[in-house]
Amino acid sequence: MCGRYSLYTDPEALAEHFELDAVPRWTARYNIAPSPDILAIGLTREGQRRASHLRWGLVPAWAHDASIGHKMINARAETVADKPAFRRAFREHRCLVPADGFFEWKRTGKTREPWYIRRRDGRPMAFAGLWERWTDRASGERIASCAIITTAANGVLAPIHDRMPVILEREAYAAWLDGGEELQSLLEPADDAVLEAYRVDARVNNPRHEDPDCIRPLKAEN
Repeated sequence: MCGRYSLYTDPEALAEHFELDAVPRWTARYNIAPSPDILAIGLTREGQRRASHLRWGLVPAWAHDASIGHKMINARAETVADKPAFRRAFREHRCLVPADGFFEWKRTGKTREPWYIRRRDGRPMAFAGLWERWTDRASGERIASCAIITTAANGVLAPIHDRMPVILEREAYAAWLDGGEELQSLLEPADDAVLEAYRVDARVNNPRHEDPDCIRPLKAEN
Protein backbone atom coordinates (compact mmCIF):
# COMPACT_ATOMS: atom_id res chain seq x y z
CA MET A 1 0.00 0.00 0.00
CA CYS A 2 1.02 3.62 -0.54
CA GLY A 3 -1.05 5.95 1.61
CA ARG A 4 1.30 8.81 2.49
CA TYR A 5 4.19 10.51 0.67
CA SER A 6 6.12 13.77 0.29
CA LEU A 7 6.90 16.15 -2.56
CA TYR A 8 9.15 19.11 -1.84
CA THR A 9 11.43 19.43 -4.88
CA ASP A 10 11.36 22.96 -6.32
CA PRO A 11 8.72 23.25 -9.11
CA GLU A 12 11.29 24.43 -11.65
CA ALA A 13 13.46 21.40 -10.88
CA LEU A 14 10.38 19.20 -11.27
CA ALA A 15 9.67 20.75 -14.66
CA GLU A 16 13.21 20.01 -15.79
CA HIS A 17 13.24 16.44 -14.45
CA PHE A 18 9.88 15.52 -16.00
CA GLU A 19 10.44 17.52 -19.21
CA LEU A 20 7.45 19.82 -18.74
CA ASP A 21 6.95 22.93 -20.85
CA ALA A 22 5.33 24.78 -17.95
CA VAL A 23 6.36 24.93 -14.31
CA PRO A 24 3.75 23.15 -12.16
CA ARG A 25 1.97 25.02 -9.35
CA TRP A 26 3.07 23.32 -6.17
CA THR A 27 4.03 24.16 -2.60
CA ALA A 28 6.39 21.85 -0.73
CA ARG A 29 4.51 19.18 1.23
CA TYR A 30 6.03 16.63 3.56
CA ASN A 31 3.10 14.47 4.63
CA ILE A 32 0.61 14.06 1.79
CA ALA A 33 -2.44 11.96 2.63
CA PRO A 34 -5.27 11.05 0.22
CA SER A 35 -6.82 14.38 -0.68
CA PRO A 36 -8.38 16.34 -3.56
CA ASP A 37 -5.15 18.07 -4.52
CA ILE A 38 -2.09 16.07 -5.54
CA LEU A 39 0.21 16.64 -8.50
CA ALA A 40 0.17 14.23 -11.44
CA ILE A 41 1.70 14.32 -14.93
CA GLY A 42 -0.11 13.05 -18.00
CA LEU A 43 -0.23 13.64 -21.74
CA THR A 44 -2.32 16.21 -23.58
CA ARG A 45 -4.12 15.24 -26.78
CA GLU A 46 -1.13 16.67 -28.62
CA GLY A 47 1.17 14.28 -26.78
CA GLN A 48 2.81 16.89 -24.54
CA ARG A 49 3.41 16.29 -20.84
CA ARG A 50 1.34 18.42 -18.50
CA ALA A 51 1.12 18.65 -14.72
CA SER A 52 -2.37 18.72 -13.20
CA HIS A 53 -3.95 18.67 -9.76
CA LEU A 54 -6.04 15.54 -9.19
CA ARG A 55 -8.05 14.01 -6.37
CA TRP A 56 -6.16 11.07 -4.85
CA GLY A 57 -8.69 8.25 -4.88
CA LEU A 58 -9.81 7.16 -8.35
CA VAL A 59 -13.51 7.50 -9.17
CA PRO A 60 -14.38 5.26 -12.16
CA ALA A 61 -16.43 6.91 -14.90
CA TRP A 62 -19.29 4.48 -14.28
CA ALA A 63 -19.48 5.11 -10.50
CA HIS A 64 -22.81 6.23 -9.03
CA ASP A 65 -21.16 8.10 -6.15
CA ALA A 66 -17.77 9.83 -5.85
CA SER A 67 -17.26 8.36 -2.39
CA ILE A 68 -16.04 5.13 -3.98
CA GLY A 69 -12.76 6.97 -4.51
CA HIS A 70 -11.94 6.68 -0.80
CA LYS A 71 -11.33 2.96 -1.40
CA MET A 72 -9.39 3.47 -4.64
CA ILE A 73 -6.18 5.26 -3.63
CA ASN A 74 -4.12 2.26 -4.81
CA ALA A 75 -4.39 -0.26 -7.64
CA ARG A 76 -2.58 -3.60 -7.48
CA ALA A 77 -0.17 -4.26 -10.36
CA GLU A 78 -1.24 -7.89 -10.45
CA THR A 79 -4.89 -7.08 -11.24
CA VAL A 80 -4.90 -3.53 -12.63
CA ALA A 81 -5.37 -4.62 -16.25
CA ASP A 82 -8.51 -6.63 -15.46
CA LYS A 83 -10.23 -5.05 -12.44
CA PRO A 84 -13.33 -3.11 -13.63
CA ALA A 85 -12.46 -0.02 -11.59
CA PHE A 86 -9.05 0.37 -13.22
CA ARG A 87 -8.87 -1.46 -16.55
CA ARG A 88 -10.01 1.45 -18.76
CA ALA A 89 -7.63 3.85 -17.04
CA PHE A 90 -4.83 1.31 -17.43
CA ARG A 91 -5.46 1.19 -21.18
CA GLU A 92 -6.11 4.88 -21.78
CA HIS A 93 -5.32 7.15 -18.81
CA ARG A 94 -1.91 6.61 -17.27
CA CYS A 95 0.04 9.24 -15.36
CA LEU A 96 3.15 9.84 -13.28
CA VAL A 97 2.80 10.91 -9.66
CA PRO A 98 5.96 12.85 -8.65
CA ALA A 99 7.32 12.27 -5.15
CA ASP A 100 10.48 12.74 -3.13
CA GLY A 101 9.74 9.79 -0.89
CA PHE A 102 6.96 7.85 0.81
CA PHE A 103 6.08 6.49 4.22
CA GLU A 104 5.36 2.97 5.35
CA TRP A 105 4.60 1.54 8.78
CA LYS A 106 6.31 -1.51 10.27
CA ARG A 107 4.50 -3.61 12.86
CA THR A 108 6.62 -4.26 15.95
CA GLY A 109 4.56 -6.04 18.57
CA LYS A 110 1.54 -3.85 19.22
CA THR A 111 3.12 -0.72 17.76
CA ARG A 112 3.55 0.55 14.20
CA GLU A 113 6.84 2.31 13.43
CA PRO A 114 6.82 4.89 10.62
CA TRP A 115 9.62 4.64 8.06
CA TYR A 116 10.56 6.98 5.23
CA ILE A 117 11.76 5.63 1.89
CA ARG A 118 13.55 7.72 -0.73
CA ARG A 119 15.97 7.42 -3.64
CA ARG A 120 19.63 7.08 -2.68
CA ASP A 121 20.64 9.55 -5.39
CA GLY A 122 18.32 12.28 -4.05
CA ARG A 123 16.40 12.65 -7.30
CA PRO A 124 12.60 12.86 -7.45
CA MET A 125 10.79 9.59 -8.06
CA ALA A 126 7.71 8.88 -10.16
CA PHE A 127 4.97 6.50 -9.07
CA ALA A 128 3.07 4.76 -11.85
CA GLY A 129 -0.45 6.13 -11.69
CA LEU A 130 -3.86 6.02 -13.36
CA TRP A 131 -6.41 8.81 -13.74
CA GLU A 132 -10.08 9.10 -14.65
CA ARG A 133 -12.79 11.71 -15.20
CA TRP A 134 -16.16 11.38 -13.48
CA THR A 135 -19.32 13.48 -13.83
CA ASP A 136 -22.10 13.65 -11.25
CA ARG A 137 -25.29 13.00 -13.22
CA ALA A 138 -27.37 15.04 -10.80
CA SER A 139 -25.25 18.16 -10.28
CA GLY A 140 -22.95 18.10 -13.31
CA GLU A 141 -19.90 18.30 -11.01
CA ARG A 142 -16.75 16.95 -12.67
CA ILE A 143 -13.94 15.26 -10.80
CA ALA A 144 -10.52 14.25 -12.16
CA SER A 145 -8.99 11.63 -9.87
CA CYS A 146 -6.12 9.20 -9.71
CA ALA A 147 -4.69 6.10 -8.04
CA ILE A 148 -1.13 4.92 -7.41
CA ILE A 149 -0.17 1.42 -8.54
CA THR A 150 1.50 -0.86 -6.00
CA THR A 151 3.50 -4.06 -6.37
CA ALA A 152 5.31 -6.57 -4.18
CA ALA A 153 7.98 -5.15 -1.87
CA ASN A 154 11.63 -5.27 -2.88
CA GLY A 155 14.46 -6.19 -0.51
CA VAL A 156 14.53 -2.74 1.09
CA LEU A 157 10.79 -2.66 1.84
CA ALA A 158 10.20 -6.31 2.68
CA PRO A 159 11.31 -5.99 6.34
CA ILE A 160 8.87 -3.06 6.72
CA HIS A 161 5.84 -3.94 4.58
CA ASP A 162 4.85 -6.44 1.88
CA ARG A 163 3.80 -3.81 -0.72
CA MET A 164 5.35 -0.72 -2.28
CA PRO A 165 4.43 1.80 -5.00
CA VAL A 166 5.63 1.08 -8.52
CA ILE A 167 8.56 3.46 -9.01
CA LEU A 168 9.42 4.11 -12.64
CA GLU A 169 12.93 4.99 -13.73
CA ARG A 170 13.31 8.13 -15.82
CA GLU A 171 13.92 6.19 -19.02
CA ALA A 172 10.54 4.46 -18.54
CA TYR A 173 8.44 7.63 -18.21
CA ALA A 174 7.70 7.90 -21.92
CA ALA A 175 6.86 4.21 -22.28
CA TRP A 176 4.39 4.39 -19.39
CA LEU A 177 2.67 7.54 -20.63
CA ASP A 178 2.65 6.63 -24.32
CA GLY A 179 1.46 3.05 -23.79
CA GLY A 180 2.13 -0.12 -25.71
CA GLU A 181 2.21 -3.85 -25.30
CA GLU A 182 4.90 -3.84 -22.61
CA LEU A 183 3.06 -1.87 -19.92
CA GLN A 184 2.77 -4.80 -17.53
CA SER A 185 6.53 -5.35 -17.63
CA LEU A 186 7.05 -1.88 -16.11
CA LEU A 187 5.07 -2.75 -12.98
CA GLU A 188 7.95 -4.38 -11.10
CA PRO A 189 9.52 -3.64 -7.70
CA ALA A 190 12.33 -1.07 -7.77
CA ASP A 191 15.87 -2.38 -7.71
CA ASP A 192 17.17 -2.65 -4.13
CA ALA A 193 20.11 -0.38 -4.93
CA VAL A 194 17.80 2.53 -5.85
CA LEU A 195 16.18 3.09 -2.45
CA GLU A 196 17.05 3.66 1.18
CA ALA A 197 14.80 3.55 4.25
CA TYR A 198 15.03 4.99 7.75
CA ARG A 199 12.78 5.46 10.77
CA VAL A 200 11.04 8.78 11.38
CA ASP A 201 9.16 10.25 14.32
CA ALA A 202 5.61 9.09 15.04
CA ARG A 203 4.38 12.68 14.58
CA VAL A 204 3.99 11.78 10.90
CA ASN A 205 1.06 9.58 11.92
CA ASN A 206 -1.02 12.75 12.07
CA PRO A 207 -1.51 14.12 8.53
CA ARG A 208 -1.95 17.62 9.97
CA HIS A 209 1.80 17.68 10.59
CA GLU A 210 3.28 19.11 7.37
CA ASP A 211 6.91 20.15 7.85
CA PRO A 212 10.49 18.89 7.24
CA ASP A 213 10.53 17.18 10.64
CA CYS A 214 8.20 14.56 9.15
CA ILE A 215 11.06 13.18 7.05
CA ARG A 216 13.91 13.77 9.48
CA PRO A 217 15.70 10.53 10.52
CA LEU A 218 14.78 9.44 14.01
CA LYS A 219 17.70 9.83 16.39
CA ALA A 220 19.01 6.57 17.82
CA GLU A 221 17.89 5.94 21.38
CA ASN A 222 20.62 5.90 24.00
